[in-house]
Amino acid sequence: MSNQISVRIDGKLCTAAEGETIFQVAEANGRPIPALCHMEGLSSAGSCRLCLVEVSGIGRLLPACTTPAQNGMSVTTNSDRLAHNRQMALELLFSERNHVCSVCVSSGHCELQALALSLGVTHVRFPYSYPLLPVDVSHPRFVLDHNRCILCTRCVRVCDEIEGAHVWDIAARGINSMVVSELDRPWGEAQACTSCGKCVQVCPTGALVEKGQAVEEMTKRNAAVSQLAGKREVHP
Repeated sequence: MSNQISVRIDGKLCTAAEGETIFQVAEANGRPIPALCHMEGLSSAGSCRLCLVEVSGIGRLLPACTTPAQNGMSVTTNSDRLAHNRQMALELLFSERNHVCSVCVSSGHCELQALALSLGVTHVRFPYSYPLLPVDVSHPRFVLDHNRCILCTRCVRVCDEIEGAHVWDIAARGINSMVVSELDRPWGEAQACTSCGKCVQVCPTGALVEKGQAVEEMTKRNAAVSQLAGKREVHP
């Protein structure tokens, strides 16, 4: 049995198991922290930087999904500083690619869109990049639209950790980074792809969708993937 530790979350004293992250402890105690790259059942990547929190005694903000909770730690999950950073992170995500919600099949079912609404992002203060990015329609069932990708790597992790096919990866660096299949082959030519659709279901935006969906019709079932991951942990 894991050792128990005490952590203070927004002034509330909480009991946690040693090894749990700040994100897990906060969520278990009714203090959910916003995130886009995190998903139950997958490893934590800390890539979206939306789950940053303040930890007493540490000057910099820390990602809650990858920072282990420690005994005696005091964490703040909501403050003016954090709200400012989260809004800025979301605005940068919108400005980096071409997110046009009004014509997106995931509009109304998009985690990026929903989080922007909940955090009060009404406009983007940064200049849009408007990159000329391709749309891969080579797969018989699914579409990859790089214009709507936020590089959360959920697709990479679910394909590696749950399906075991290792189709997806991230190529290039910085603003030029893109999700690629099998060393940049068209998705429809990826020999390792099992067409299971798990990557589509965990995608938080309209970057990975099923063919034949119209505006606002594409809903995701990422909870089913989390349940599958949980069952595999119980019955390896």
